[in-house]
Amino acid sequence: MKIWTQWEYGPAEEERGRYEALFQKTAEGALQEEGIDLPLEAELNVVDDETIRQMNREYRKIDRATDVLSFPLWDLTPGQAGEELSEEEADPETGMVCLGNIVLSWDHVRAQAEEYGHSVEREAAFLLLHSMLHLLGYDHMEAWEEEQMTAKQKKILADLGIHRGKESV
Repeated sequence: MKIWTQWEYGPAEEERGRYEALFQKTAEGALQEEGIDLPLEAELNVVDDETIRQMNREYRKIDRATDVLSFPLWDLTPGQAGEELSEEEADPETGMVCLGNIVLSWDHVRAQAEEYGHSVEREAAFLLLHSMLHLLGYDHMEAWEEEQMTAKQKKILADLGIHRGKESV
């Protein structure tokens, strides 16, 4: 799994490598939980609240900032992505199958970490994981879907040793 991170906004440049490693670890944790062993990639754009607000308005018709947006390239069934995707869909240049794009608001990462009383790292990992699960077909529109996705998120974060609290990563 490769997460291609584009920083339009975010932490100081010297801190970005640490976050990129965290994003990579989190994405790989999602794939491991799902039993997926394909060469996959996704693009992550880290932006400010104004940029994500504009995207939310354009793509979802909701005129407010949000924490993360997911743009899956495939219509996958939760828990079945490993069977539904194949190396035949791989980009000939990279040899990887692109799952889609993730847009993350760094303003929301910081604000929600403060609001929920845990580290910025934990919030960034949680939001990246949440979006990865969307790219893998999960959703939370119905109560049962939300329960399924929440349980999956909790398990993956626990398996990765990422917990709530200021010293969580």
